Order: sequence, then structure tokens, then C-alpha cells
Amino acid sequence: MENMDQKSLYYLEKSPVSKAIMHMVIPMMLSLIATLIYNITDAFFIGKLDNTAMMAAVTLALPFSSVLMAIGHLFGVGAGTYVSRLLGEENKSSTRKVCSVNFWSSILAGILLTLICLPLISPLLQLLGAKGDTLLYTRQYILVFVIGAPFIIASFSLEEAVRAEGASTASMIGMISGVIFNIILNPVFIFVLHMDVMGSALASVTGNLISVFWFIYYLQRKSSVQSISIKNFKPDTEIYKNIFKIGISAFLLDGFMVITGLLFNNYSTLYGDNVVAAFGISQRVVQIVDFICMSFSMGTVPLIAFAYSARNHRRLSAIIKTTVLYMVGITTGLSAILLVIRPQIMGLFSIDPKVIAIGQTVLLAQLCSTVFAGLSALFTGIFQAFGAGAQSTVMSVSRGTVFIPVLIIGNLLFAVNGVIWAMTISEAFACIIGLILWLAIRKKSIYAL
Repeated sequence: MENMDQKSLYYLEKSPVSKAIMHMVIPMMLSLIATLIYNITDAFFIGKLDNTAMMAAVTLALPFSSVLMAIGHLFGVGAGTYVSRLLGEENKSSTRKVCSVNFWSSILAGILLTLICLPLISPLLQLLGAKGDTLLYTRQYILVFVIGAPFIIASFSLEEAVRAEGASTASMIGMISGVIFNIILNPVFIFVLHMDVMGSALASVTGNLISVFWFIYYLQRKSSVQSISIKNFKPDTEIYKNIFKIGISAFLLDGFMVITGLLFNNYSTLYGDNVVAAFGISQRVVQIVDFICMSFSMGTVPLIAFAYSARNHRRLSAIIKTTVLYMVGITTGLSAILLVIRPQIMGLFSIDPKVIAIGQTVLLAQLCSTVFAGLSALFTGIFQAFGAGAQSTVMSVSRGTVFIPVLIIGNLLFAVNGVIWAMTISEAFACIIGLILWLAIRKKSIYAL
């Protein structure tokens, strides 16, 4: 591997483990924070229009946005983990083909989705629940996303491709540049050009397009191991098999997140606005801890995949153990601090004593679930890195399907407390499933640690 002198590959192969982990994790954390800031400012600009129907339209369109992300991750996560494994095997010629197949396949999937959805806009709006005053605004918002689907999908898939070779900073630049353009263009399109919700959607698509341009520039000009050149677009059964066997787990996980989120919201509304408000406040607070877990569980996947394929048993063991130590330690410490001051936290967002009271219980339950969720995500990432399609798919499906019966049974037996603790219990079950699968694959693998 001496001929691979690109700086990013140094972190995959030779960098001290702690340094390599932080190199991959910190940029991802910053990207997630930038996305959170955008989500807040986007809602702020739409809110300035003082039109509830427009705000509702943006909310109703979220599931469609999640579908685009899921398709992007279908190609990106599958191809990204495959590229990292190929780099560990010193197979650079194949990494260029995989990268090109990833890019052009995601573009083609986006074009196909656009062609399918354009004539079916009306049924799609009904499926999303748009009606009455929200129908026109949701149509305007969704139409832009339908037309821009190829760029949005490609943005997610290329982000994973760049990170796959250890270039986490380049991946972060692509993400944050898109977010910055998004934030700048939102007020221009909404207020200056008077495009309202359509302007917000156009700003989002343009931001994704900027990210795609950056990723293309990096892969074509800076990367020594990947390329999106059409001459490398040579799809075959082996490439697609390796992409989809892992990508499907990421696709299913994104899909189940939409379903569980909708179920969670519907059940919380049964117990009144106080509970809904408490969940809303808690979710915003817990996002801080969740982002840390996501940064570790997703950011270290290329490191794990590279070490696994390079048969570097000692480094692989050190990466996994150090990642668990850092993630659990930081998550537990931050959660403990938030638990101690949870009355004060709830008081910052509400003066209603009922919201503050129930909110403390909700925050306790959600903070308890973060460690389990983080470990479950890490198990999923490890299986993806190993190319273990069955195990990664089982993890993605279990995290979604276990939640549904736990929520229903919890609601029947324990009412509001059953709903509050449903996520914690289901994540704990998923974590146990992940541990069992990990012990099984670890025992059978020639890379046993």
C-alpha cells in the first residue's frame, strides 16, 4: 500500500487509531450540526410568511424527502463500504468502477423516480395527507423535489463515496457548502423573488446541486482511487450485488425511521398537547447526544471496512474497541449531565408545569435510549463494513419492527408511560440482537478478534 500516498488513505491505513477515529468522526459531527442549523433556519424563514398552511405543507413533504435520502443511501452506503473494502485489498482499479457505477446509477434512479412521480403528483399528495389549504402549497413544494430528485439522491450517494476513502474533511466541505448555499438562497427565493414554499424547495435542491458539484470536483481532481468518469461506468452483477446487499439495510433503516416517527407522533397525540410538546422539546435536546452517536457509528465504518479487508486484525480490534469506549463514554457523560439538569432544561422551553413535569420523564426515557441506539447503529455499521448483508439487514429491520409491537403493547398496558418508554425498550432489544449477531459472526470469521 506504499503507492497509495493520498493523505486521506493514511488515516485508513497507518494513522494512530484514536487520531484516525477523530479524523472521521469530527467532520461528520460538524456536518450534522450544520444540517440541524439549516433545518432551524428553514423553518424560521417559512414561519416568517405567517401562513400555517405553508408550514404544514413543508412538514407533509418530509416523508418524500426521506425517500430520496433512502435511495441515496441505498447506492452510497452500499458502494462506500465496498470501496473501503476494495482499498483494503489494494484493488484501486475496481474502486474507480464502483464509484462510477454508484454515481451514474443514483442519477439514473433519480431520473426514473422523476418520470414516475410527475404524472402521479395528485395521488402522491393524497398519500402524504395534503388536502384543503395545504394541497396547493404541498404540490408546489413537492414538484421541485420531484424534478430535483436526481441531484438530491446523487448528493447523498457521493457523500458516502468520498468518506469511503477516508476523506472525511472533503465530505464535510461538500455537505456544509450545500447547507450554506441553502441558507443564503432561502430568503432570496422566498422574500426577494416571492416564490414562497417553492422558493424554499428550490433553495434545498440548489444546495444539493452545489454539494454534488463539489463531490464531483473532488473525485475527479483530488482522489487517486475513485472516479465518476463515464468510461469507468462498467456495471456488472458483482458490483451491484455488493452495493445492494449492504445498501438495502441503509434503505430499510431510513424507511423504518419514517414509519416509526409517524407512529410515535400519532400515539403521543392521544394524551394531549402537553405530551406532544414534551416529546418535541425532548427530541430537540436529545438530538445533541444522537448526533454524537451517529458520528461515531457512521464515521468509523470506512476505517473498519479497510482494516477488515486488509486483514489487519490488531487494528480492526483497536478501532472497534476504541470507538465503543469513546462513544459510550461521551454519550453516558453528556446524558448524565442532562439528566441532572432536566427540570431546568424543560423550563427553558416551557412555563407550563404539566409540560415540565411530563417532560422530565420523557427526557429521562429518551436519554436512556441513546446508548442502546448508538450501539445498535454501531453494530449495523460493523456489519455493513464487513459486507455482511444479512446481518446488517436484520439489524435495520429489527430496529423498525420491534418498535411497533412494543409501542402498541406499551400503550395498552401502561398508557402514556408505555408510549414514553417504547423507544428505549425497542432500542434495548435491537442492541441485544446486534450483540448476538456480532458474537456469532465474530466466532465464525477468520478475522476473529
